[in-house]
Amino acid sequence: MPQSSFDVTTKSGHETGTTLVVGQTHPGLAGVTSADYLVRHLDSERTGHVSTDDLPAIAPFEAGVPRHHSRLYTLDDAPLSVLVGELFVPFGAARSYADTLLAWAETQGVDEIAVLHGVPFAHGPDEHAVFHVATDGYRTDRLPDDVFRPLANGFLDGVAGELVTRSLDGAAPEVGVYITPTHPPGPDVDASLRLLTALETVYGFDVDESELEALSEQLREYYGKLAERVASAAEGEEALGDYDTQNGMYM
Repeated sequence: MPQSSFDVTTKSGHETGTTLVVGQTHPGLAGVTSADYLVRHLDSERTGHVSTDDLPAIAPFEAGVPRHHSRLYTLDDAPLSVLVGELFVPFGAARSYADTLLAWAETQGVDEIAVLHGVPFAHGPDEHAVFHVATDGYRTDRLPDDVFRPLANGFLDGVAGELVTRSLDGAAPEVGVYITPTHPPGPDVDASLRLLTALETVYGFDVDESELEALSEQLREYYGKLAERVASAAEGEEALGDYDTQNGMYM
């Protein structure tokens, strides 16, 4: 099967952060929501985008203004570049996508990669937290005090899996993946908040989270009322099963 190809287009004359933060689209939309919120609420500049002719394009827009689906930003007050990836990258295209990102990162002097990764894995109510999967160098540099628990076991696939594997093979910068459980279809705003707070903790900057917190509360109230209406309509039927009214999704 032929591999999809990707291109990175960047503006000339702009410095790049030494850390690349990657927020891709996955079920629950936690990573991409966190990355997008970050560049909207800190002083940032859009410096480029990732494109491909091999996948169906999407054109996100806001207030009638379209934008590229996978955008690169630099932050003014932190040495970070941020990739906001609103296009879902299929598993079959992840290798080529990672190749393109890593080639660009090498030319820009990127030292490490932080991946914001929401995953809909089975979890209990006390496991709404951020875990990590990180290479030795990243863990030593950024997680010396075990700030976040390591995820016990499993595997990473897609873009995150490609980036970690390349780092293990010495073909990529050190990589840290911040993982939190999500509740599809999303957006899981609580998961996005957890990832955003984790990034603030590790990299020492502050973001006003009030807008995201307000959205989280609105969604919680909406799904709570929806659950009550469904339960009322069922009248004795076991319609909700294990429905979690706090998170608005089935566990």
